[in-house]
Amino acid sequence: MTPWWQKQSEEARLRLARHDALLHLAVLAVIAGVLSGLVIIAFRLLVEELAAFWSPSGSEEDFEAVSLQYRLVLPLLGAVLLAILYVRFGKGVRVLGVARVIERMNYHQGHHSLRGFLMQFFGATIAIVSGHSVGREGPHVFLGAAASSLFGQKLRLPNNSIRTLVACGTAAGIAASFNTPLAGVIFALEVVVMEYTIASFIPVVLAAASATLVSIAAFGNAPAFTIQPLSLTSLTDVPMVILLGLIAGALATLMILLVKLVAGRAKRLEMWQRMLISGFVMLPFAWLLPQTMGVGYDTVNQLFGGETLLQLALLLVLGKLLATSAVIGLGIPGGIIGPSLFIGAALGAACEALAVSAGMDVVPGFLPLLGMGAMMGATLQAPLAALTAMMELTHAPGIIMPGMLAIVIASMTASEVFGQESIFITMMKAAGLDIDQNPVRQALRRLGVVSAMSTDFSRTRQQIKVGEAQQLLQDKPVWLLVEKDDGSAVLLRAVDLAGVIGEKEEANSDPVEEATIDLLDIPGQRFDATAVSSRATLQEALEKLDTQVAEALYVESDSVTGVPRIYGILTRDMIESAYR
Repeated sequence: MTPWWQKQSEEARLRLARHDALLHLAVLAVIAGVLSGLVIIAFRLLVEELAAFWSPSGSEEDFEAVSLQYRLVLPLLGAVLLAILYVRFGKGVRVLGVARVIERMNYHQGHHSLRGFLMQFFGATIAIVSGHSVGREGPHVFLGAAASSLFGQKLRLPNNSIRTLVACGTAAGIAASFNTPLAGVIFALEVVVMEYTIASFIPVVLAAASATLVSIAAFGNAPAFTIQPLSLTSLTDVPMVILLGLIAGALATLMILLVKLVAGRAKRLEMWQRMLISGFVMLPFAWLLPQTMGVGYDTVNQLFGGETLLQLALLLVLGKLLATSAVIGLGIPGGIIGPSLFIGAALGAACEALAVSAGMDVVPGFLPLLGMGAMMGATLQAPLAALTAMMELTHAPGIIMPGMLAIVIASMTASEVFGQESIFITMMKAAGLDIDQNPVRQALRRLGVVSAMSTDFSRTRQQIKVGEAQQLLQDKPVWLLVEKDDGSAVLLRAVDLAGVIGEKEEANSDPVEEATIDLLDIPGQRFDATAVSSRATLQEALEKLDTQVAEALYVESDSVTGVPRIYGILTRDMIESAYR
């Protein structure tokens, strides 16, 4: 006898495969948000503890205060450790970070592996601590998404729910990075899920809020950047905002092209070779421009002061762009979001210095903030997420209008003028992957097979007595799942069997209960059927019908012990009706 709790958990899994399981998803989203927040806290604490060994201030960002000898040794040491990590544990892993999350969503229904999670956790820790020019937001996104995915897989949830949990983990990663829950939600839906629906929006909101609360409990409510409330003070600033957007779009294009170039050249190399090369790539930057090492948010905060020299700001733009493009293209397991914010802030500081030299009255920090949003929006092709992040970082609604102007111009310059896709799509294509944004397939991914299957069926053997057939039809099934003698199965309409029995009864005045019927010989349309897991989405079901010699599916439990239970049957017409 099945325990009551096991029955309840199985019913909950089946409910989660449907489109209306919002309450169940909401509870899971809160748990996923808390779990993701705890993972990100552990990651940040590990980075801080390791940075304390070499940093005079104990900060993982203060590379300028480190002696030249240590600055030169750190990237090489980190590269060696990363090479060892990939040799021992990184077989088959070539892309991590946000691009990996998108890839797992499009090719693997959001399923992540524990090995990938550990590779990102320790690989990104080594990369950041050793001064490679990467950010921590990409690793945060991956860790949140992977932790949520592993949580869903442990509960054996249907794949459409796991996809939602991955979006929750993504939002939690961004939210916990900056204390910007709304930006996390928009980023998850705009970049990873690539669609907006109520069914995904509410759980993602709850996960972002939960992760933010966990992060605040650990690190306080201080924002990542020290920014005063800013707004457009004069219409004379508009030409500079437009110019900033155009330059940011061009710089984003340059970064995307450089990443693509480096990734293409490095494709034939083993990952451990790439890691070693990255250590040598960072040496000139460690020697001449240490501000470009690591995350660099301490430098970003200085850029908001309004006292940065034009020459230094331009050097920071060029140095960070080259260093980041090289190491990201080589596959260092770090993020691109932080460097794009750094480059945007430095670009804004350069424009600010230029405006001051031209006699213009510019509010300190205004252009660096707009530069951050413009560069993020253009590089990620996520304008709404960039705008939301700016608004949450400043708590100033006055930044919205100029932010919209700069971000939209930058994003359109990169996408429409130069024809570039987001950096994440570029990295995926460099690794030989692509994504399918077909709206029909996206709709099918949101639904589990349970939501479209028919439960009006009965199971039967290939050969049965007429009396057994009559008893079988008393339940008035629409379909019959016929288990053939060779172990395969076909689907038959019950009305075809009923017609044969009726003919036999009319033709014989004597009882025919003991007569044998071969269900493969009677007139009627039959469909070759194969099994599909109850955890599968309708997209997976359709792909199974397309790739296998089958015309119908029967939905069976994903049981780890015992005989699988069959819940229902599924035809191509049922799948098509589900999204009409």
